[in-house]
Amino acid sequence: MQQKKAYKYRFYPSEEQKRILAQTFGCCRYVYNWALRQRTDAYYQRGERLYYEGTAQHLVLLKKQEETAWLNDVSSVPLQQALRNLDKAFRNFFDGQANYPTFKKKRNQQSAIYASNAFIWKSQALTLAKMDAPLYIRWHHPLPDGCKPSSVTITKDEAERYFVSILVEEDIKPLEVTPTTVGLDLGLKSMVITSDG
Repeated sequence: MQQKKAYKYRFYPSEEQKRILAQTFGCCRYVYNWALRQRTDAYYQRGERLYYEGTAQHLVLLKKQEETAWLNDVSSVPLQQALRNLDKAFRNFFDGQANYPTFKKKRNQQSAIYASNAFIWKSQALTLAKMDAPLYIRWHHPLPDGCKPSSVTITKDEAERYFVSILVEEDIKPLEVTPTTVGLDLGLKSMVITSDG
């Protein structure tokens, strides 16, 4: 049975990689906040609902404008993923699972999601779009053999630490059925009593 699982590792970017990531985080935050403003204004001013497709089309036009042409300096994939994250935030809001989406701030945790077409994975080395060298990742446990990442999420926390979360599909072996069953009773006098004595 195939199951998606994320593995999180700390990594140590070079100064050039830090610069690229800072620029990417800033662009993702800008696009998210811009799209949130677009969707809010469309609803309250014109009674329209914008979805991912509409904001993605507007993003193409935004990147062609001279004053926001700097959005072209980073990979377009994390920008599209920022729009998808906003779309999910709105779905959660309309389903009653979350509050109305809020604007992202620079001082909070920063993140960028790279789909499989925005990174190179070769021999346990991960190179992101717009970067020349792979990330220096501290592999405290290896990924399962034969797994290929479907997406990676890069985060920078408030303590200036960088993490990569690698999403893979792996085979999960079902547990064997055992012929016996044991019941547990949690109590005050005895911590745990089992049905088999």
